[in-house]
Amino acid sequence: MKSTLGIFALSVVMFASMAFAQESINPALRPPKGSQIAIVVFEDLQCPQCRRLAPLVAQAGKTYKIPVVRHDFPLPMHNWSFQAAVIAHYFDSRSPQLGIDFRDYIFEHQPEIFPTNLRQFAEKFAADHKVDLPFVVDPQGKFAAEVNAERELGKALQLEHTPTIYVVNSKSKSHPFIEVKEPSDQLFQTIDAVKAE
Repeated sequence: MKSTLGIFALSVVMFASMAFAQESINPALRPPKGSQIAIVVFEDLQCPQCRRLAPLVAQAGKTYKIPVVRHDFPLPMHNWSFQAAVIAHYFDSRSPQLGIDFRDYIFEHQPEIFPTNLRQFAEKFAADHKVDLPFVVDPQGKFAAEVNAERELGKALQLEHTPTIYVVNSKSKSHPFIEVKEPSDQLFQTIDAVKAE
């Protein structure tokens, strides 16, 4: 009887600690509902390395048919990335695909963009996609608040650089997320390893 109670108590503690571990995971490091595996990226639209790796990340998502979740993490040293992220969130509100397309468009034109002409690039994108771009994109500060919330998620993870890329999964209790340190060499291998678990 005593050993049965001991085993029961140990089981309760183990389940509680596993539940706590799951609860303590930053919500950004979980796959979207309905997906077992995803790629999570914290990016800065003015970051040259983010621009360079964005096509690789998109290709990995298509190859493995897994979601790519992009979070804006504008760095203080960049003088137009925060405003670009706010505009991206405006386009997200029109349609998620439009937000993705805008971010890719900004990466494509990144070397040509300055604080003084960002609006012109956004207007051209809006015209090409037949959507309105209001004169004041974020009158209530809603989109800026969303960008700040995503930046806070990244700060909670103690991000040190952009892009920071994770492969996240709901299958593994021991490794629910893995940071991909060298995406060019390791992104596809990491996804393969997670899928094989």
